[in-house]
Amino acid sequence: MAELRHIPVMLDEAMEGLAVQAGGRYLDGTFGRGGHARAVLSRLGPDGRLLLMDRDPQAIAEARKSFAGEPRVTIRHANFSSMAEWDETAAGLDGVLLDLGVSSPQLDEAARGFSFMADAPLDMRMDTSQGESAADFLAHASEREIADVLWQFGEERFSRKIARAIVERRAENPIARTGELAALIERVVGRREPGKHPATRSFQALRIRVNGELDAVQRGLDAALSRLKPGGRLAVISFHSLEDRIVKQFIRDHAGRVQGSRRGPPVAAKPAELAAVGKAQFPSDAELAVNPRARSAVLRVAEKLPTAGDA
Repeated sequence: MAELRHIPVMLDEAMEGLAVQAGGRYLDGTFGRGGHARAVLSRLGPDGRLLLMDRDPQAIAEARKSFAGEPRVTIRHANFSSMAEWDETAAGLDGVLLDLGVSSPQLDEAARGFSFMADAPLDMRMDTSQGESAADFLAHASEREIADVLWQFGEERFSRKIARAIVERRAENPIARTGELAALIERVVGRREPGKHPATRSFQALRIRVNGELDAVQRGLDAALSRLKPGGRLAVISFHSLEDRIVKQFIRDHAGRVQGSRRGPPVAAKPAELAAVGKAQFPSDAELAVNPRARSAVLRVAEKLPTAGDA
């Protein structure tokens, strides 16, 4: 089968948000297949620097192949949440780009186990070199643990029924393949939403749990803020409400607003560290026409503010 063409989501909007300077230092924490990274590099001059990270070994292999011999590019196989631990970021960054969630190549390669559209081992790990797979988790987790994951990370209304069915099924045979899990969920839930597979929410939830995605987002945002220079830009593309809620709240919490509730006295605001750049942006109709996978994307951009100690 021919390789599906990877189309970077909201490319023009992300580049505008980053406001790339020719001599700047930028980090793409989710390389994927490099669409955003190539766009950043094309805007850099000879003194600019591009740092690339990804937790997926296949993505890192693609990055090393694509940028072999490019002196402006440095690559690290790691989760973007650890960017502040990378010596290359110590000098400060002029921009950080995070394109969250599962990438198109991960979805398109059935063997990775992210999709219920093809039968494959139930893996779902973004970093296949470590951690437990979705099948491993379902083999040992309690019924309550499974239900909690499906509800918290997938907002699945039938989480308890699905969890019960999984536990009953594994007493006979462990669920090891995507097709088995998708078929089980369809039997439990039925086709209740036209145009949406009943396993959609459960697969999302398991993927988030297996990869610790929401924790990585929170830690990654903290790390990005610590490494951005004053005036540096943070651009984050999210694909579901759980991610976007974290990003939105992070920007709000660091905007120096007065904290508190209507029922209690206001709490003194912390010094502002970030300012939102414009409003949340969504894919254009033109982009959706050529890339339907962008339909749930939302881009938020923020700029780091100077502090009293900055010259």
